[in-house]
Amino acid sequence: MFSLEFMQTAFIASGIVAIICGLIGYFLLIRRETFAGHALSHVGFAGATGASLIGVSPFLGLLIFSLCAGGLIGAIGPKLKDRDIAIGLVLSTSMGLGLLFLHFYTRYASQVTGLLFGNVFAVDTQTLYGLIILSIVCCIAMLFFMRPLLFASLQPDLAEAKGLSLRRVSIFFLGLVACVTAACVQVTGVLLTFSLMVGPAAVARQLSKTVWKGIFLSIFLALAETWGGIIIAWITDYPVSFWISLLSFVTYLFSLLISKNLSFYKKARKVN
Repeated sequence: MFSLEFMQTAFIASGIVAIICGLIGYFLLIRRETFAGHALSHVGFAGATGASLIGVSPFLGLLIFSLCAGGLIGAIGPKLKDRDIAIGLVLSTSMGLGLLFLHFYTRYASQVTGLLFGNVFAVDTQTLYGLIILSIVCCIAMLFFMRPLLFASLQPDLAEAKGLSLRRVSIFFLGLVACVTAACVQVTGVLLTFSLMVGPAAVARQLSKTVWKGIFLSIFLALAETWGGIIIAWITDYPVSFWISLLSFVTYLFSLLISKNLSFYKKARKVN
């Protein structure tokens, strides 16, 4: 399995995607913007189908559409009360465009299926280089952006009083989410992006007490679920995306059991 070139490419590509998904996904939960991550993947579908219609790389179209939508959502709804409205409006408009493009795209059913559900085994060298560059840019941006992002996410009112622009923070962060979403579609597809971006982060947030521990645990779980999904898919010949989403769901259920048992144990110790 590991001696095959396309499998090596699949492991490298999925590992890159898992790292940036685990990192960005954790902040999605902190900022309560999980719906935004889900919406941007569907927005990207419209961009990918539109780009294919005019003969441009679907990945490029997906990335451009997602970036534009992320910036628009961030500009319209920097605060929580406005964010859901902005996401809903952008999502519905992009889904309408996606439907229009799909109307002219029916001849390419296999490519549409790949966009919807992903196909990590089909990642070529050019796409892999694109993922590497994209991940490096995202990681460097997060490295310099970490402190103001945490400040604006955990104490938005105080951050705004200190002169930090919540709108700029929102636009910048959702731009990063758009980039990660575009990368994630290569592995899990449009419909299952949510499982890899949010699942590991949700478990990490439940089981860790500090931000840094949560980030590292989120990245570790994303890697484990992605590589585990590829290995099981190779053994069973079932789709990789199915196994990744299933592992994400099972891990989350297991974390709920651990969290409840720990809470019960702590209460019992206090009573005794």
